[in-house]
Amino acid sequence: MKKMLSAFLLLTFALFFSQEKKPMFWQDIQNFKKIDQENTPPENAILLIGSSSFTKWTDVANYFPTKAIINRGFGGSRLTDLNYYANDLLNYQPKQIIIYCGENDFADDDKLKADVVVDRFKTFYQKIRQKFPKIEVDYISIKYSPSREKLWPQMKEANKKIAKFMKKEKNADFIDITKVMNDSNGNIRKDLFVKDMLHMTPEGYRLWTSVMNPYMK
Repeated sequence: MKKMLSAFLLLTFALFFSQEKKPMFWQDIQNFKKIDQENTPPENAILLIGSSSFTKWTDVANYFPTKAIINRGFGGSRLTDLNYYANDLLNYQPKQIIIYCGENDFADDDKLKADVVVDRFKTFYQKIRQKFPKIEVDYISIKYSPSREKLWPQMKEANKKIAKFMKKEKNADFIDITKVMNDSNGNIRKDLFVKDMLHMTPEGYRLWTSVMNPYMK
């Protein structure tokens, strides 16, 4: 009877731990792996890594018809998540990496200092350089979504510091999309956003394309 009870307890524990909650975004990463297994990703492509502004750009290839692009944006991700899944996200052979991430770091903690986000980005940048010392690496500035207006001061400071950092790096650029999203009075164009005032319309992506094109390898 004791042996049966012990076996039951062992089975219960095994089931419990096997159903243990997976890390956030684990499934997104598994989906990327499945896509890569089904269709071998091209080498010497432009790798997009980041949050929902990339995730929702499902037709990004149409905006850059002459470029081979691998889109590995996963919605809601923060720079902490890019660092956590760095080995998986950098498991390609790209000629260029473009990053859009950091907005959700501030949204996740509205008291977060800009320096924390800048340090998170620098950590991810170093992870990239450890694997790809010489390829082009670009960072797209954090956009000023109307729904997150109270976070703009921290975002602007982070943009400024990341831009300064990238300017000093070789084969690196800071792609500033903030100005092109303003109207003639310097105000954020709300018509570039869908109802949630967070994600963009096709026109918003068209404007991003106009700024990004000169940087695309």
